[in-house]
Order: sequence, then C-alpha cells, then structure tokens
Amino acid sequence: MESYKNLGGDSGVVGYEIGQTEIKVQFRDRTIYLYTYQSAGPEHVEHMKQLAEAGRGLNSYINLVVKMAYASKRRL
Repeated sequence: MESYKNLGGDSGVVGYEIGQTEIKVQFRDRTIYLYTYQSAGPEHVEHMKQLAEAGRGLNSYINLVVKMAYASKRRL
C-alpha cells in the first residue's frame, strides 16, 4: 500500500493500492475499500487513480461522487 500524500492536509485517506482495473483505498479508521471497474465504473476508477497519485482530492471525490460504489470493504 502506498502512502497517500494528503497535500490538502485534511484527508481521511492514508493509503492506496492501484491495480489494472481497480483501486484500494485505506482510510484512517483502518478500513480498506476496493473500487473496481465493475462496481464504480472505469472512468471513476481511473480518475481516483490520478487523484491518489497526485495526493490531493481523493477523499472528496469518494464522498461526493462514488460514495457507496465499492466492491468490498474490510477492516485491518
């Protein structure tokens, strides 16, 4: 899992892992959400990958756009 840069300073996201057709996002509460092409749509997953690598805007995008469109979630 890559550390999320959190350039905005107030993100709940702490890490991410990018796959071919998916992204896993870890939040401060140690919950990991899996977003896939099938669950959230390719355009959203690809945008989330860009935001994750940029280190800014991922938490907001999840809250405002993809919300509950995750394929699975688990707690560490």
